[in-house]
Amino acid sequence: MLNQEITDILDASASMGWIMEPDAKKLLRLAGIDTTRFIFTEDPEAAAAFAKDLGYPVVAKVVSPRIVHKSDVGGVAAGITNEGDLNRAFGRMMLLDGATGVIVEEMVKGVELIAGAKIDDQFGPIVLLGAGGTAVEIYKDVALRMAPLVEKDVGSMLASLKARPLLEGYRGAEPIDVGALTAMLLNFSALLMDLGDRIESIDLNPVICSPTRAVAADARIILR
Repeated sequence: MLNQEITDILDASASMGWIMEPDAKKLLRLAGIDTTRFIFTEDPEAAAAFAKDLGYPVVAKVVSPRIVHKSDVGGVAAGITNEGDLNRAFGRMMLLDGATGVIVEEMVKGVELIAGAKIDDQFGPIVLLGAGGTAVEIYKDVALRMAPLVEKDVGSMLASLKARPLLEGYRGAEPIDVGALTAMLLNFSALLMDLGDRIESIDLNPVICSPTRAVAADARIILR
């Protein structure tokens, strides 16, 4: 799986110690993991044109080598419904510390999960799955397994979550596409094994699961 494009991304980000979101999502796509459709640009006109083609609402996020936690500094604006609001969010984010551009991406709806991975000093490669978004910090509803995962591991992780009813379709909602989520997690596990000791951790949060997709809406890859 570690082709030249992935190796180039790792090498280009090594001095920074982490991979910024545009390159992190490119790396994930190369590994077969679905991500939100996006543009990364420093040109507000290009951002507006992309949003018009994509359709509102959209999400805007700052990209800066000095900002790892975008939400903490006002670097995320979700639910943007028109070009005027997008331009204002774009201009504000370009003033944030070290901003090199802004991501504008599709806004996906569904059940929010988190998929995480790390190389544990004692246990080796580990994959985490749990309730995502802000819920991960409040409910701590997670399942851990040692990598590499096989399909039955994913099934047991999903079965152990308190959020399982949401995945199966709660109060008339459609169930998520378990097959898409399983494929994502197996590819995620394989990526972790291939990256090995080049990474410290990977967080996909949120992974948004709908009846048709399991898509990584944000990604943070910390390098060793």
